[in-house]
Order: sequence, then structure tokens, then C-alpha cells
Amino acid sequence: MRLLLIEDDMQLAAGLIQALRSEGFAVDHLSSGRQGLSALLARQADMAILDLGLPDMDGIEILKQARQQRLGIPILVLTARDSTADKIKGLDLGADDYLAKPFDVPELLARIRVIARRLGTSDDSCITIGTVTLDTLAHKVLVEQQPLALSRREYMLAKALIENAGRIQSREQLESHLYEWGDEVASNAVEVHVHHLRKKLPAGFIQTIRGVGYTVNK
Repeated sequence: MRLLLIEDDMQLAAGLIQALRSEGFAVDHLSSGRQGLSALLARQADMAILDLGLPDMDGIEILKQARQQRLGIPILVLTARDSTADKIKGLDLGADDYLAKPFDVPELLARIRVIARRLGTSDDSCITIGTVTLDTLAHKVLVEQQPLALSRREYMLAKALIENAGRIQSREQLESHLYEWGDEVASNAVEVHVHHLRKKLPAGFIQTIRGVGYTVNK
């Protein structure tokens, strides 16, 4: 899952980026409200974490414009504005969740996981296909109930394919799950990750659709 963090507090942003990446998310960060709105409207993320107190554009205006454009990307508001009236306003304007600062990082991660599960193919944190199970809470992939030793990107690749089982994922779509803005991506990077992941999964679990991409059957 690709997250867009719109936050002008650089120290807070750095800590959040580290925590989110440790949970397996790809994170892009912008400190400008106007740039954040442009990225949102360009649909460059699966979900956004939005601060309201931005220096160049109020986050409420960003939220309002995003929803006026019928942008369906989930937006979690993260702000120092903690009054009940502010929360009601944010939720009424289309925020999917509202968390006041200061906050506990585990609570933020839990709220993100709730939204992530709503975006996936299952309401359960575990998705099982044949002998393979994806456990998004434990961040593990298991084969016959035995956890696999996966790199961060191998796990993210497996997650993207399993959550979209039955749908073909192009190389470009998979790259968006695995890499962030500014990352140098080799032309065969996805193919290399698929090759290594296939060695750890049952034979034939990941199927290649020539000239299109990859898929996992339900």
C-alpha cells in the first residue's frame, strides 16, 4: 500500500516515515499543502495522511477540494486541532478518520490497518489461497502454516498479488507498491523480485500473463 504523508513538521514526518516503512508501507512525503493536493488529485497514492496546519494551504481546504473532485482515496487527518467541532467538521468534509496530536504511533498504525483492510479483497486480516496465507497484522506469508523468510519488498509483492487475487497486476502497478518517489528502479526489478518470491511459494502460485503482468488465482 502506498501512503502519501502531507506534514510540514519534518521531525514528526521523519519518525512517521520510519514507523510506516517498518510496517511494510511505501511512503511518499510532501510538506507543502498545494503539492499535496496536486499529488492527491493525480491519484498518486492509495491513502493519505493529512496535517491540517500547513503553512501554504489549510488542510481543511485540501480535504474539501479533494472530495469536491470526487477523489475516493481514503484520507486520515492528523492534526493538533482536537476540539469536537474540528473533528466533526473534518469528518463531515470527507475524512475517513481523525486523530489528534499528540498521538501514540501504535494507535495510528492500527487505524491505518483498519482502512487498509477496507481497501483489500477481504475484511479479515488473513487471506488464504490454497496452502498460502497472507497475515497482514503479523506481516507474514505462510505456506502450510509455516512462515516464510521474506524481504520487505518480497512481502509487499506477495501482499499486492494476494490481495488482488484474480486480477492481473502490471509491472507498473507492482512497482507502485514496492517503490517510492525518487527510488532508482531497475528495468527488471519486478521480474527479479517475482523470481525470488516464486522460489519460496508453491510451484505455479504466481502466474505470468505474457506482455501484461502477473496474477494469483483465487
